Amino acid sequence: MDISLIIKIAGIGILVAVSSQILSKTGRDEQAMFVTLAGILVALMLLISRIGELFALIQTVFGI
Repeated sequence: MDISLIIKIAGIGILVAVSSQILSKTGRDEQAMFVTLAGILVALMLLISRIGELFALIQTVFGI
């Protein structure tokens, strides 16, 4: 597994957490929720290819 993927996801998490907290403190809770959802979607987009590789590996290991 590539360490850069882990660092990218951690960076996205930190950025989303900070911006969500700032938005919540200023009373913009709805926008904070959208920032959180956008962060989750970006992280999932980064992981989709790795999940596909995992399923392909499982298929070859078990001969499905």
